[in-house]
Amino acid sequence: MSLPKIDVPVYSTKLISTGKTVKYRAFTVKEEKLFLMANESEDVDTVIDSIKQVLNNCIMTKGIDVEELPLFDIEYLFLKLRAVSVGEVVNLRYKCNNILPKLDDEEEKKCNHIVEIDLNLNEITPESVKIDKTIQITDTMGISMKYPTFDLLKEFDADQEVDSIIKMTVKCIDFIYDKDSVYYAKDAKEEELIDFVESMQTKDLEKLKDFFSSMPKLKKQLDFNCVKCGYQEKIELEGIQNFFG
Repeated sequence: MSLPKIDVPVYSTKLISTGKTVKYRAFTVKEEKLFLMANESEDVDTVIDSIKQVLNNCIMTKGIDVEELPLFDIEYLFLKLRAVSVGEVVNLRYKCNNILPKLDDEEEKKCNHIVEIDLNLNEITPESVKIDKTIQITDTMGISMKYPTFDLLKEFDADQEVDSIIKMTVKCIDFIYDKDSVYYAKDAKEEELIDFVESMQTKDLEKLKDFFSSMPKLKKQLDFNCVKCGYQEKIELEGIQNFFG
């Protein structure tokens, strides 16, 4: 006789990037184990790859390609998924690094008290920033952009900022338009797109930098209060690993 199947509730939320409704189920013990093993590695790429695998397993809406989602969509979906699967409250632990006043000839010492803070994942919402994905080059010419995927962001090299922005721009162009026509990037050769971007003026490059730097981010500010030494500060969380300690 076959064992009974467990009914899994279905939840829904909206993608930050498009507003499209996505249905998903809670992840299983097997899938949670996959994420926990990746998280223990403390390698960001490994963690994100495991998150994408779990999302692929749990998203029930057809036509959602996790590999093509921007990083902020991936992070947001996983936070929602984790909240319904394990619980919406995460216990974070921080060590107090406040320097204590020295007494006589004592060496400088830190407080080192462990402060626990409960974080409700459902209170983390994306920044309500309306981004214009159109980069106006001239009065009659512009570029319509797509958000970069996580895999593309991994290739960004801060030491070669201009080259990295050019490369990322080429990968993120949806189409170019002028007063006569629309030119889709998928129909053009990469060399043509590179030449087009490199022919832009410096002020246009700054517009591209603004587009990438102003993408939606998941942030949360916490109040840090050490009961041992009385030290207080604001802690700003940003990035998927920060939300899980």
